Amino acid sequence: MKIPKAVIISGPTGVGKTELSLELARYFKAEIVNADSMQVYKGMDIGTAKPTREQRMEIPHHLIDIVNPDEEFNAEKYRRMALSAVSEINRKGKVCLVVGGTGLYIRALLGGLFKTPEKDPSLREALKREAEKEGLRKLYERLRIYDPEYAERIHPNDKIRIIRGLEIIELTGRKVSELIKEHGFKEKKINALKIFLYTDRKILYERINRRCIRMIESGLIEETRRLLFQGYSPSLKPLQSIGYRHTVKYISGEWDLYKMIRKMQADTRRYAKRQITWFKKEEDVVWMNVEEKDKIKRKIEEFLVS
Repeated sequence: MKIPKAVIISGPTGVGKTELSLELARYFKAEIVNADSMQVYKGMDIGTAKPTREQRMEIPHHLIDIVNPDEEFNAEKYRRMALSAVSEINRKGKVCLVVGGTGLYIRALLGGLFKTPEKDPSLREALKREAEKEGLRKLYERLRIYDPEYAERIHPNDKIRIIRGLEIIELTGRKVSELIKEHGFKEKKINALKIFLYTDRKILYERINRRCIRMIESGLIEETRRLLFQGYSPSLKPLQSIGYRHTVKYISGEWDLYKMIRKMQADTRRYAKRQITWFKKEEDVVWMNVEEKDKIKRKIEEFLVS
C-alpha cells in the first residue's frame, strides 16, 4: 500500500495557522486534522482559539472536541486517532492538512513514540503529594538536575510531564532525553511535508497581545466560569493551560484584570518562543513566511504530485 500523505501546517501560537489552513483547505478541497493538544477538549473553545462551528461545518475537521477536560488524553492516543484520520482522508482521495502547534503530537504522529515503563501508582502519588506540599517548582528543579535537556523542553508548570519525567528516571535509572535520542522518532507511517509558518518576531508578539485581549472580549472569563461551575477542577491539566490558569486567578480574586492580561500575554509570548525553538530542532521542516500564501500553495502542489 502507498504511504498516506499529509501536509503539516504548524507554527507558533498567534501566527495565523487557522486562517491560512482554512484558505488552503478551500483551495485544495482538503480536510483538516487537529494537532493542538488543547483543542481536543470539549467546552474549551475561546481559550484554545478553535475554528468556529461555521468553519468546521464548511471544512471537515478531525480530533476537535473529542474528550472532556477531566479525561486523560496524551500523545499516544493522539497518534493512534490521527493516523486513522489521515489514512481515512487519503482513502477518500482528499488532501489531508494536519494543523496545530503542539510539536510533541506532530512528532508522535510522524515518528512514533519511545517505550516507557508502566506507571507506578505509589511512586506517582508520592510525587504528587510532594508537589502539593513543597511546590511544583521544587520537583521541576530536581528534574533540571537529573535531566536538564528534558527539563528545558517542558514548562515549569507542566505537572504531568514533570512527574512522569521523574518517575521514568526513578524506574529506569536513565534520562528521558536519552530515551528520546535512542528512539529517534523514525517510525514513518506518513509521507509528510512539514511547513512551519513564521513572521517577524515583533509582528508575532503584537498579534499575540491583541489576540489575548480578543479572547477576553469574546468571553474567556465566562467560558472559564462555566467550566468551573460544571465541576471541573482548576488543577486539571487543561485548566492549567495558558489563558485558563490566568483567568482562574482573576476569578478567584488573586489577580486583577490588568495583571491577568499582562501575565497571559507574557506567557503566550514565551510559549511561542518555545514552539519556535522546538521546531528549529526538528528535521526536514520547511520554514515559510505566513504572508507568502502563493509560495506555500506552490510548495504543497509540488509535494502532492511528487
